[in-house]
Order: sequence, then C-alpha cells, then structure tokens
Amino acid sequence: MTLRPRPEKRDPLQRKVERHVPAGLRSRAMHAMSARAAQGRFVLQQCVECSAVTYPPRDICPVCWGELAWRDQVQGATLLAETTVRVTTDLYFRAHMPWRMGTIALDAGPVALAHLSRNLTVGGRADVRLMIDKGGNAALFAMAAGEEPDMSDKQWREFVVPVRDRTILVTDGRGAVGQAVVAALQAAGAASVVVGLPAPAQPPAALAGLTGVRIVPLDLTDTRSVSECLTDIAGPLDIVVNTARFVRRGDGLIDQKHALDVTVLGLLRLTQGCAPMLQGRPSGAFVDIVSSAALAPDAGFPAFSAAQAAHLSLLQSFRHQMRGSGVRVMTLFTGPVDDEDHQSVPMPKVAPSRIAKGVVDALEGGREQLCVGDAAVDAMARWSDDPALYIREKNL
Repeated sequence: MTLRPRPEKRDPLQRKVERHVPAGLRSRAMHAMSARAAQGRFVLQQCVECSAVTYPPRDICPVCWGELAWRDQVQGATLLAETTVRVTTDLYFRAHMPWRMGTIALDAGPVALAHLSRNLTVGGRADVRLMIDKGGNAALFAMAAGEEPDMSDKQWREFVVPVRDRTILVTDGRGAVGQAVVAALQAAGAASVVVGLPAPAQPPAALAGLTGVRIVPLDLTDTRSVSECLTDIAGPLDIVVNTARFVRRGDGLIDQKHALDVTVLGLLRLTQGCAPMLQGRPSGAFVDIVSSAALAPDAGFPAFSAAQAAHLSLLQSFRHQMRGSGVRVMTLFTGPVDDEDHQSVPMPKVAPSRIAKGVVDALEGGREQLCVGDAAVDAMARWSDDPALYIREKNL
C-alpha cells in the first residue's frame, strides 16, 4: 500500500474550474470586526453613551449618534425566519447553491442576517459564531444550541478547513512540536501526512508505525530541497504546517544567520513553492507556529526574536496574497515550549501536544489567529493593550 496521495481524476484537456471567494469590498468598521473575529472573539459594537448594541457595523450609534466601541457579547440567539437561496449572480455563491440564510434575534439585542447550519429550525435556539469566510471577512454563522460543528455540512465546511482525508505537509519532524503535530493530524483522520526531515537526520522513533505518515528529505535552507520535496509529494497538497524553527540563546553572528535562513528565507522558499499547489485546492491552508517573541524582543533570545519578528511580517504579507484564492493562512502564537530548546527557561511553558491540538483546532474551527498557552495569551493581551509598555516590561 502506497502512502502517496491519489492523483486527481481530471480530463487534462479540459480547463480547470476557477475558484472564487466572497466579495472583499467592506467598510472600515467591517474590517475592524473581521480583525477581532480572526482572534476567535464574538464582538459587536456598543454605544459608550446609551449602551445600545448594534449590527451591522457602523461609524456612529444609530440610536443617539454616540461613539461606538467593540465589546465581547453573549453568543445566543433565536432563529426568526429562514430561506434557501438557489439562484444568485455572485460567482462564489453560484458554485455553492443551495445556501441557507436566516434572520436571527441576537440575545445581545440586534436582529441580524446569518448563515445557518442544516440542523437549525425556525423558532429554535441558536449558538452564533463570528467566522472568517474565504475572502477574509467576518460573517455570522448560526447553529442549533449545543450542536457540535458538523464537518459533513457543506455550508459549514466553507468556513473551516477539514483535516480528515486531506494530504498535509509538516515541514520539520525532528523536534517535539513537529512530532506532536504529526500524531495529532494522523489522529484527526488525515489521509496522508508527509513529514520533512533535513539530512542527515534520522527518522525519530515517535513517527515509526504511524499509519499514513511518509518521511521525505526537506531542508528549508536549500531551495532545491524544497522544490524536490514538493515534487515528491506527487499529488494534491491540501495543508502545510510549518514547524521549522531554530532556537538558540545569545546573539552570535553564526546563529543569527542560520536563524534568518531557516525562519525567514526558509518561509519564502516554502511559500513560493507551495502556494500554487494550495491555490488549486477547495480548502487549502497554510498553518504557521510563531513564538510570542515576535511581538516584542526577548533579551535572552535576541537572534531568535529578530528572526520571528521578520517571519511574522512575511507571514502577514503571505496571508493577504492568498486571500484572492481562498487559501487560509493561520497563525498559532506560543510562549516558551516545553522542549529541548527551552530547557533553561522557567515555567510556565506550553506542552508540544497542546500546540498540536491547537493546529487541529485552528483548522477545524476556521481560526486565523490562535494563542496557545497562558504565556502567549498574556503576551498578546498586553501587546494589544499597549505595545510600547509591553516591550519595556518584557525585559525588566
């Protein structure tokens, strides 16, 4: 039995079907909502004067013309009415008809239009999620109260990235994080997990015996190695999870150069090679694990911090480049990891298995940004509140 992906059955003489994304033209207020939805928050605008909650996003309060602020809200609602759209001129939705939409009365106050799960009926209670669609914009999705996400619901699948039956590349299987990610993806039902290992590294025992796992040579510091790895996959590639990193204390020139080569130039080599492959998939995704040191420099790991900051900047650019093709670019922020690279760092540290679970959660929950572990959550909160203060406090 081969571990290579099955080739797609397609007539080579026919033109490939073009894939579209939902319209991206939105107001500034709607983009602000999308930025918060990308963090997994359920937010609505609330007036600072009269406390009225409003939707859709506006520039001023429609009740008293007061200033609006974003506030986290309760996610309950009741479905008032529903319809099934069967005909549309929109290129994206035209390829996904029929499509269920409905009017919901949010517990927070407003009445809104939302996408509906197939199990939600009129008059029923709903749990509402603020999702990011394939165009990178926020959208309300309502499902029956207490209902777990149903991956067989084709409408829900348009907002998330299923792992089951997908072909996934994990770029570095040497470390504890890479090995945990491979095991988590395999347990989630991935059809084939291709694991990169730079020569002359030997296959780790943790990957031995895992069904559907294939190890291939991959060195992100070598353009030819990246090209040969992607060619060797020899089939459709749905998801890439980048676990490669180079962590060292100090600021030695040699370590800094190698950190930049792996973390920054390596990302460029990888994205340029895999982007065309992901763009052709119905649910393509690129997941990257980034240290919270990218938000503010860590005096104990200056070379690593600098490389992570540059890496995050390139990753953000790559996200915007992929929006037009519907490819999701997801970022997992972590604090110090409980592995061999952070042996001298005091607790709290995040377990590799927790990061691996975060990768699956981000994909199947449609999360564009996810903080894993208390250290990363605290770092993001403090950085979002006051970046300049957080940078000073971090190294006191």
